[in-house]
Amino acid sequence: MKRIAVIPIVVLSLALVVAGCGKKKPQLASAPPPGSMPAAFPSANSSPDTPVRPPDPPPVPIESTVTSAPLDAWDSKSIDEINSSAESPLQPVFFTYDSDELSDAGKKALAANAEVLRSYGTWIVTIEGHSDERGSAEYNLALGDRRALAARTYLISLGIAAQRLRTVSYGKEFPFDPGHDESAWSKNRRAHFMLTAK
Repeated sequence: MKRIAVIPIVVLSLALVVAGCGKKKPQLASAPPPGSMPAAFPSANSSPDTPVRPPDPPPVPIESTVTSAPLDAWDSKSIDEINSSAESPLQPVFFTYDSDELSDAGKKALAANAEVLRSYGTWIVTIEGHSDERGSAEYNLALGDRRALAARTYLISLGIAAQRLRTVSYGKEFPFDPGHDESAWSKNRRAHFMLTAK
């Protein structure tokens, strides 16, 4: 009988001990003062808040070579009309074999694209990274991603907001030219610009 009376007392005591040993609430660290952390630039494959290596200093401005159609002409066009136009205001950037380095011609095309994007401040574009057919699918997807990121980083260095630039890699899946020689391959190694929102 004494044993039965002791059990509820022991259970009640254990419950009080467990409740008293609960976890302490963590204290939140105060945020560092503004300006004490280095600025970061977002990556194309992540949200705009993810930090990555800052781009190189902005290059010397290059004379713009926007297509022959006046920029006002694009106001009345739909996104599909702009993307399918042979005279699209957004120029592709071409790369040498197995490289994601921007050539002088590529930088010039990107400078022209930056001018277009400044003129149309609400446009959002997707930069598609492409490669030629040589190499494995996995390698070419990674190379296409690096090419799209190189173009994006350069545009950011020219003052285009990172939130307006998305990237995707298609590797060798969507060739511009289906040929199997250097002439075709040189057209397929590119960063292609698609307008996604106006």
